[in-house]
Amino acid sequence: MTGAYGPPVENEYLYKVVDALDAMSKETGKTVTQIALNWLLQRPTVSNVIIGARNEEQLKQNLGAVGWNLTKEQVAKLDAASAVKPIYPYWHQAGFEDRNPQPVKW
Repeated sequence: MTGAYGPPVENEYLYKVVDALDAMSKETGKTVTQIALNWLLQRPTVSNVIIGARNEEQLKQNLGAVGWNLTKEQVAKLDAASAVKPIYPYWHQAGFEDRNPQPVKW
């Protein structure tokens, strides 16, 4: 069980993110997996996503995440649902944006 080796994640947080993905899925007609992969691909720090499909159907579903983009508003909703308080020193530096500007978004 690899989950025991990572940091704990509160169930409430997970449900909030999954609920946002599910709502976006209903809004767009795409699967939750396609929404999640497309969202990740639009992150400024993500250059690619490695997918692992167990069968041809899963591969087709995963490949359906490309060739379209979520809107800026949709991305903002998912970003808000998944936001976490940064760890130190990042939460502290956020109070000094004039000295620590946000990274450039492409």
